Amino acid sequence: MTRRFALSLVAIALCSLSFNAMAADDPKEVKLVGKVTCAKCDLGKETSCQTVIVVKEKDKEVVYYFDKDGHKKFHGDTCTAPKEGTVKGTVKKEGDKMVVTVKELEYKK
Repeated sequence: MTRRFALSLVAIALCSLSFNAMAADDPKEVKLVGKVTCAKCDLGKETSCQTVIVVKEKDKEVVYYFDKDGHKKFHGDTCTAPKEGTVKGTVKKEGDKMVVTVKELEYKK
């Protein structure tokens, strides 16, 4: 009986740990403020046009790439003329890039 109880506790602990690990991978809702621009034409980081927002975090600049739909929708606005703006959406890491799924974009007036 004690052995079953101990095994049950171990099983519950393992399930809890794996649930927490999955929750940590979920995208987070964020508000990013910075320069919306093109990773190829303005930053020279890519071989093809990709819409990004460059955000100053602490003492460094972090580049967040727009998701595919956000890129299509907003790239024409900023490819050759970067604009200051605010992006609201969810962020996740894809390979070595931070990708924002754009829910809302507002340019600074």
